Amino acid sequence: KTNTLCVLQENKGTCSTKHALLKTLADENGMLDVRLVLGIFKMNGQNTPAVLKTLANYQLDYIPEAHNYLKHNDTIIDCTTTKELDFLTYLLNETEISREQITDYKVAYHKNYLNTWLQTEKVLYTLDEIWNIREACIAALSK
Repeated sequence: KTNTLCVLQENKGTCSTKHALLKTLADENGMLDVRLVLGIFKMNGQNTPAVLKTLANYQLDYIPEAHNYLKHNDTIIDCTTTKELDFLTYLLNETEISREQITDYKVAYHKNYLNTWLQTEKVLYTLDEIWNIREACIAALSK
């Protein structure tokens, strides 16, 4: 994730690398009103059908998931997939970040959010356990 040019070199990338690259291009072209955003949304079987079985196995309705996208004024620009991910309806939190924050900062922010969510919602998993369940969801998405 530290080399956003991997999107062009490998012809693929994550929401982080794709949007960080686009933010770089916007900045280089004087479009300083384009912002890189880190959003946390309720990843569930409705907006992300591939994770339904995994979540059901752990008796979870959803897991808060981190997603990067761009904002221009109030318009959200999500260039992650050809299919539209319906995360806006389920958006819990968002914050503007810099391109350099798509790695360690994003993970720390996400884990901090999850830790607070576990306590607030009284979810009976540890942070490590919920992170592993999240990883299983991400693996299900890549199938």
